[in-house]
Amino acid sequence: MSHPLTGAHSADESARLVRHYRYAAERMMRILGGWIALTPELSVKLLMGRHVWDNAQHADAFGNRLPELRAPAHVGEPANQAFVDFMDAIEEAAAPHQSVERLVGIYAVLKPHLLSAYREHLDRASLVYEPPTRRILIRCAEDERRHIVAGGIIIRHLAATTEVRARAATWRQRLETLLAAAGGVTGSGLPPLGPVAADPSVEPGDDAQTFIRLERSTGTWSIPRELERALKEFGDALVAGDHTALGRWLLPGSGPGDVLDSALPAARFGSHRTVAFARIAGHRIVKSRFDGAEGSMTLTSRWVPGEDGWRVAALDSSRLDPVPPA
Repeated sequence: MSHPLTGAHSADESARLVRHYRYAAERMMRILGGWIALTPELSVKLLMGRHVWDNAQHADAFGNRLPELRAPAHVGEPANQAFVDFMDAIEEAAAPHQSVERLVGIYAVLKPHLLSAYREHLDRASLVYEPPTRRILIRCAEDERRHIVAGGIIIRHLAATTEVRARAATWRQRLETLLAAAGGVTGSGLPPLGPVAADPSVEPGDDAQTFIRLERSTGTWSIPRELERALKEFGDALVAGDHTALGRWLLPGSGPGDVLDSALPAARFGSHRTVAFARIAGHRIVKSRFDGAEGSMTLTSRWVPGEDGWRVAALDSSRLDPVPPA
């Protein structure tokens, strides 16, 4: 029986494992980099962009370690063809609508497996003869843990419907079957999946929630229910030509009365709709379109909340477009 300090790996065996890790890290880096331009969701782009760099560092660290193990530098190799097939399958999710499949392949299948493989190697590596390998594995394992936590948050953000969750589950099952057939990254079988979460008081380094907030900030603002009701009643009053009803929506001294007075006699409107909406601090900017037999008008109004609900503080523009002759 060997002494426990000798560890389980010879230099040649350690080099073999490091080559397999380098292949997986470099291939994953290239896949993520290629997907960024194909992915419509900002949160996913930011996540991938952050982790491309980390995985490049992993591949570089493994490559630099190889000459110290009497092996050619920066030469990665897969354990077998089945692992190549597994990586090829991950890369198949290249369509714009397959963002959840892309994330599942990397963050729910590949990275959890690599984390388990690194931990298993650490458990068996010599404390005396493999400190450099251990330091690399510790760093890579911690990065992968952070990546898995952040990726899981974005996956849950994307999988908001039963249909998307079903797609994600089907894709994951397919990839896990291929990974098992390959015997994992080392070709020697799948180590048990260990825990991912670390100390709950420590925030993950990749703020996935910030990525989601940034994505949402580029979209459309939702219209508050009370303001939606006010816009309808304001529009209905203008269509009806009801000056009294219109007046109750105007803040005293706001000045939009003259705009409405000039617009009302110009055309008879039969319908109205909101065509643009934005939020600026506590104010809401609304562009409304009014259509009638004699023409169409657009009004850009600024609404503010108050004790009496939403009111118009200003009408910044109005335009009457006559119906072109037949």
